[in-house]
Amino acid sequence: MPTILINKILVIRLSSLGDILLTTPVIRVLKQQYPAAKIDFVVKEQYKDALLFNPNISNLFIYEKEKAQKLNSGLRDTSYDLIIDLQNNFRSHKLTGGLKAKIYRFKKLSIKKFLLVWFKINLLKDLKTISQRYAETAGVSIEGKMPELFLPQNVTTRLEDGINYIGFCPGSKHFTKRWLPEYFIHLGNELAKLGFKIVLFGGKADGELCNAISGNIQGCVNLQNDDQLLQTAADMKRCKLILTNDSGLMHTASAVGVPLIAIFGSTVREFGFFPVGAQNLILENKSLSCRPCSHIGKLSCPKKHFKCMKELTPEFVLNQLQMFKEGI
Repeated sequence: MPTILINKILVIRLSSLGDILLTTPVIRVLKQQYPAAKIDFVVKEQYKDALLFNPNISNLFIYEKEKAQKLNSGLRDTSYDLIIDLQNNFRSHKLTGGLKAKIYRFKKLSIKKFLLVWFKINLLKDLKTISQRYAETAGVSIEGKMPELFLPQNVTTRLEDGINYIGFCPGSKHFTKRWLPEYFIHLGNELAKLGFKIVLFGGKADGELCNAISGNIQGCVNLQNDDQLLQTAADMKRCKLILTNDSGLMHTASAVGVPLIAIFGSTVREFGFFPVGAQNLILENKSLSCRPCSHIGKLSCPKKHFKCMKELTPEFVLNQLQMFKEGI
């Protein structure tokens, strides 16, 4: 971090949900290091709720492709001292065009990810979280700082007190990151027999999936909604445990401090998107030489067998869940 006087800082991370939440430890440390500085953030409309009530952010700017030039003009008029570009793509470069501040850009390690996916050469064994790598970009340390999601007082849970809820997050943008729906159903019914009540969480894209699962689990509560992140987070806090795929809702559970179990299929923790903060357990099939087949997920299994998910059976997950729950 430069030694010049810092009064105005701009942070850019346009998407996606998990990536946005993983910037929050850096935002907190920047505010602690420069308490008088104004910290502004640029994000896409659909992810603004992740930052909307963050007290460390002065202004939240919404990125729209068709209005990017206008936003760029406004940013130039602000005269920032420091810009931290955690997106580092064509759009963020256009946003910072003409801005005279010192700019630090996130290094995506694309070559290392390529080597791991295609040749299984692992140069990412240090297992740094994305938050840690964001912090390195900004030149700060986030030791002891975890992702956080701030909720307004008027958003309260719809779940009853005194019930042993376990949350399921069956969705993910890419098919190869989703545990099988029939496995969620089998596990949900086994947990119901043990006295737990299953709650389903998901966004707008998960409606069909959540409806199919909820109708087949005894006593299931379906709280899938149209991307109402803050409501989802408030309801998650009432759960004893969250079971999730590698998804944005995994990071949401972590950011509100709920213990979680994350199931990883085609992706691996070396990419940095593993949960931090809350107590957690990652379940993955380490016996396969084809993993990872992608750093973001695919529409189908390239090998046609989908063993990375199919071999993580409901019986195995139930056993791991029971042992994990005993330890929290």
